[in-house]
Amino acid sequence: MPEFPEFKPIEIADRDFIRNIFWEYQPETSELTFTNIFIWRDHYKIQWSVWKDWLIVACNMGGDSCFVLPPVGPRPRVEAARMLLQWLKNEKGVNDPWIQRADSRLVEELKSSREFVVEPVRDHFDYVYRSEDLIKLSGNKYHGKKNHINKFKKTHQFSYSPLTPDKTGACLEVADRWCAARRCHEDLDLMDESKAVKAILENSEALKVKGGLIIINDKVEAFTLGEMLNQETAVVHIEKANPDIPQLFVVINQQFCEHAWKDVAFINREQDLGDEGLRKAKSSYHPARMVEKFRIKLTG
Repeated sequence: MPEFPEFKPIEIADRDFIRNIFWEYQPETSELTFTNIFIWRDHYKIQWSVWKDWLIVACNMGGDSCFVLPPVGPRPRVEAARMLLQWLKNEKGVNDPWIQRADSRLVEELKSSREFVVEPVRDHFDYVYRSEDLIKLSGNKYHGKKNHINKFKKTHQFSYSPLTPDKTGACLEVADRWCAARRCHEDLDLMDESKAVKAILENSEALKVKGGLIIINDKVEAFTLGEMLNQETAVVHIEKANPDIPQLFVVINQQFCEHAWKDVAFINREQDLGDEGLRKAKSSYHPARMVEKFRIKLTG
């Protein structure tokens, strides 16, 4: 266990220790799962440490773009937040240090102190849906989604199956087809997303995530993976489908919710990162609420 200011890179062997801290906190934000920080560890150059009673997760270590996620642990966290921001500036040389992806709980803890500046970041807000809505797609607002699924059922003989290790290779092929269609090789962010997909698939058993597949003509054409975020919410980390098959994303979404999460009240489908296409798609499912996220820095 690294003790602050010592840090270590995220490894699969760290799962139980870090996951237990997150689970004790019962987060609402999608970042605070071990799976998330593990699969995006290369993209954000993530390392972790422990200071007193708090887990510290730092990103982009070694550069002026370095930032930290909110310290995870018991209240109050004013001392921890202040220390981290001062450390980023004084020890890491970050000109404009921030705590990023902070939740409303941390904001509430800091509101009585005038030494912090808090700003909401809409691009990071998580979309949270009622599981029942995503499963049943009832009512006029889901009429279009229901029509997509009915059309798909009329034109394809398909089956749903839980993800098993022997299907990892087939899922990677789906991811490669999606990446080729999106020209991932021309976009560094999409290349890193491809690495994240590979990481979650190849480590799905160790990460203890649930996965689901859509199979058409004995061939995997779509897959998705998620896990419990807190006691009443599941979070979907990855969802990919053959881009040449219409309606397939609607089907894998509905089927995964029905088979894996029907006993869970809510499903967090993460943020849109400001992508207009993603924002439109996520909004079209009519979220029950948005999980706000903020960035925090010291005044002056």
